[in-house]
Amino acid sequence: MTAFATLQYYFTFPFVRYALIVGVLIALCASLFGVTLVLKRFSFIGDGLSHVAFGALAIAAVFNLTDEMLLVLPVTVAAAILLLRGGQSARLQGDAAIAVLSVGTLAVGYLLMNLFSTSTNLSGDVCSTLFGSTSILTLTQAEVWLCVVLSVAVIALFFVFYNRIFAVTFDEAFASATGLPAGRYSLLIAVVIAVIIVLAMNLVGSLLISALIIFPALSAMRLFKSFRAVTVCAAVVSVVCAAAGILISVLAGTPVGSPIVAVELGVLALFALLGAVTGRSA
Repeated sequence: MTAFATLQYYFTFPFVRYALIVGVLIALCASLFGVTLVLKRFSFIGDGLSHVAFGALAIAAVFNLTDEMLLVLPVTVAAAILLLRGGQSARLQGDAAIAVLSVGTLAVGYLLMNLFSTSTNLSGDVCSTLFGSTSILTLTQAEVWLCVVLSVAVIALFFVFYNRIFAVTFDEAFASATGLPAGRYSLLIAVVIAVIIVLAMNLVGSLLISALIIFPALSAMRLFKSFRAVTVCAAVVSVVCAAAGILISVLAGTPVGSPIVAVELGVLALFALLGAVTGRSA
């Protein structure tokens, strides 16, 4: 059976279609706000928040919560707000706060899972949470709708506040001087990034989320200079890589996260080469 025929067969199952829809939407959301994080030189916040989400997920597992999102999402959003406030007071303090939260919550989460977990395959659970698993192929229709609603809300926020996000991204001090409440929009960006990270955990795992946010933006910056062009290119790259990674995962029977990141890494290398050849590389 050819690869195309195999994919055609798999797409007769609803769970494969659900995974593709959710994966593409999450990748699109991550790429839109990833450009802002890269330009603000605050890319590492994605890594820190993903580790916070892992710690919250471990606590939810210890307490046997049926809906982990009820704990993971508020905790991750609260951490995003704390990191933003720390980053505004001093750059070093912001970096230090990310490091403390990142390492601390990862260690505490793993410790809690070791001490209180009733799972018979703890190593497998931890590995799948950190690097992604096939759980995206077991999404229920309700979970798909939740992801769709949150993703549409994130995309809508980006387009509604596009000009303000643009201003805050390039010169927050000047935006404040012109009367724009830059602090509020920076807070909005942080909260939205937290939501994206929670949604993306089932897709690529907590350790690979930063790649989903950063790689498309970096790829686009190899060829384009304007904010609008970089954002559009990053969105296209992210969607194509996510779809390709999911299809590879379905064919190879692997967790979804690694193929997506591998494809994005290949695209980044290709765009860097094209940028060097054409003289457009930043």
